[in-house]
Amino acid sequence: MKKEIKIALVAIAGIIVLFFGMNFLKGISLFSEKNVYYASFSNISGLTVSNPIFANGYQVGIVRDIAFDYSGGGDIVVAFTLDDKMQLPQGTTASIESDFMGNVRMNLLLSSHNTPLPTGEGLGGGALSPSDTIQGAMAEGLMARAAALIPAVEQMLPKVDSILASVNALLADPAIAHSIRNVEKVSTDLTTTTRQVNALMTRLNSQLPTLMTKTDGVLDNAQQLTKNLTTLDIDGTMQKVDQTLANVQAVSEKLNKPDGTLGLLMNDATLYDRFNGTLTNAEQLLGDIKEHPKRYINISVFGKKDKGQ
Repeated sequence: MKKEIKIALVAIAGIIVLFFGMNFLKGISLFSEKNVYYASFSNISGLTVSNPIFANGYQVGIVRDIAFDYSGGGDIVVAFTLDDKMQLPQGTTASIESDFMGNVRMNLLLSSHNTPLPTGEGLGGGALSPSDTIQGAMAEGLMARAAALIPAVEQMLPKVDSILASVNALLADPAIAHSIRNVEKVSTDLTTTTRQVNALMTRLNSQLPTLMTKTDGVLDNAQQLTKNLTTLDIDGTMQKVDQTLANVQAVSEKLNKPDGTLGLLMNDATLYDRFNGTLTNAEQLLGDIKEHPKRYINISVFGKKDKGQ
């Protein structure tokens, strides 16, 4: 008999531990003070007991119970618990949201027109009382927005297919492949040109010290030339040039005067004719000497003979 009692006590203790453990895993505390509120929904979109309740992104409670209101037109009443320090202002509503992962949560949309009283000042004056019911609705989450985009996407698909067909036809054009090859050739040529320019710049950089040395030498020579020019007697040189020009002018005047020797030679036509005739006679004489040299040169091997012989 004592053995059965021990077994029964162990079973009861196990049930109690299991009960508290299940509630603990659900986030339900049986020892802390909680205020229970209600929210009425037409669709809870898979909301279950122990789902979190959020206000302004912060978890403030959990779903305690869900019941279908058979007498109220088919609405679903969600009972949720909040910490006794949390007060809901008048006009607060609830919304249910779901994400792509299928997680469902309920958000409390706190009214900004009424401010709840500070903790410890009661629940009147613009704050909801525990066991009050607020209105709930489904929020347009990411899934609903994605579903709303589906018709537009369906309308775009034929256009996308047409664009892809045009792109495929364009890519199949041999001219495109030829242009791509030309672009590759141009790119290769540019690479070669860049390499050559780099090599040229390298050579220029290596020759730059020598070039600078030669430039310095040229500058030194230019400076020396400038220095020499500054030491020249420009005035004396110009005087000599003027004197030379004066002498040239005097000679020119003498040549132009008809009473001078050179002037007579240049200006006397008779003298020119005589000189020209003399040259003509000299040419004739030379021609005759070439044709009849024996008339002018007599050479005898055995001695001179008398003209009478």
